[in-house]
Amino acid sequence: MRIVVKIGTSTLAHPGGRLNIRNVEELVKVLADLKNAGHEIILVSSGAIGMGIGKLNMDRSHMDVPAKQAAAAVGQCELMHTYDTLFLRYSHTVGQILITSEDIDDPERRQNFENTMKTLLEFGALPVVNENDTVATTEINSVGDNDTLGAIVAKAIGADVLVLMSDIDGLFTADPNKDSSARLIEIVEEITGEIESFAGDSGSDLGTGGMATKIGAAQMVTESGCDMVIINGNNPEKLYDIVEGKRAGTLFRASR
Repeated sequence: MRIVVKIGTSTLAHPGGRLNIRNVEELVKVLADLKNAGHEIILVSSGAIGMGIGKLNMDRSHMDVPAKQAAAAVGQCELMHTYDTLFLRYSHTVGQILITSEDIDDPERRQNFENTMKTLLEFGALPVVNENDTVATTEINSVGDNDTLGAIVAKAIGADVLVLMSDIDGLFTADPNKDSSARLIEIVEEITGEIESFAGDSGSDLGTGGMATKIGAAQMVTESGCDMVIINGNNPEKLYDIVEGKRAGTLFRASR
């Protein structure tokens, strides 16, 4: 399978912005094992700004654009060093791809991005994709978060499944943190108005994507024939269930 995995800041980092070592090590272990089994993995990773904030001891409540860009510059180094070090333990090579809105909107630059992705996969590398927050002053047009970036990547390289790893187990009928009767929706065959009504905002200070953006991402990929699954990022072993066709989180089934 060709699998795009999007990991969010709330999974990668503790609330203060420092790396969540246990979560990241377990994620890398599972992804490396899936690559060993013959699957192609593309990682869309948030976390650069959050990690930079933690490393520079910045005050999140008083940050202008240059401060966020500086945080991204520092955090991106730590993020990629971490991925490179951990994946090398399992003899896998990572390659970094940072993109801006122009790389998506301009046909030639988008083709270059897609060519680089496919060539990295051909050579057995694991692409790590993120928005280039060190220079971007506006988020990617029609993206605004890495959930949608994950959908763009999944469509660009013809993925079989997009997995969004979040701080929640999947799509619920209500906010499970506020409503004890909230029920997990295991399979979504069609994105209806009712499904969209279940979306809520993210409760994370470091993350940017809420459930509404995840449903938007699902709309993008399912229309192109790619499944999408939302799982809790604290349980990366659920990726095995997805590959084996077992139920995990919420599956948005592709339009066939």
